[in-house]
Amino acid sequence: MGLEVGDILTGKVTSITKFGAFVTVSSGESGLVHISEIAHTYVQNVSDYLAVGQEVSVKVINSETGKLNLSIKAVTPPPARQNRVPFGGGTPERQNRVPFGGGTPPRDGLPARRPRQEAAPDAAQSGQSFEDRLKRFMQDSDSKISDSKRHADKKGSRRRRG
Repeated sequence: MGLEVGDILTGKVTSITKFGAFVTVSSGESGLVHISEIAHTYVQNVSDYLAVGQEVSVKVINSETGKLNLSIKAVTPPPARQNRVPFGGGTPERQNRVPFGGGTPPRDGLPARRPRQEAAPDAAQSGQSFEDRLKRFMQDSDSKISDSKRHADKKGSRRRRG
């Protein structure tokens, strides 16, 4: 009896490896159920899902090159999707906590807000024009750059001497 791709059979788990399980089907042929074809969720340890001697329903997904590739996942319906928590959510305990740095507690299941950063009071409230603020920024920037260069020159001269 030749097995074809798409056939659904009953088989018995004969051995378990770290990469899957070998199943002998009713026709006497043996095939591999790869670890990725065992369940709809991530499978880290095959032994958590299958045991030697267990009867399972499998679907033939490939039978080329004389090897029989089987799938348990293709026979079982996928689990119902759970309502996903929006970004920043998680478990209910995590949703209701206030983040570091304060902020307002969450409303209506939404994640907590971060406190708003206030603008520098001296620039906005002093009535300076954009040009004046830009000029001050450029002066501060030039000062910081020259300080940085001076510091780097001192460090470099120390290394050359000794």
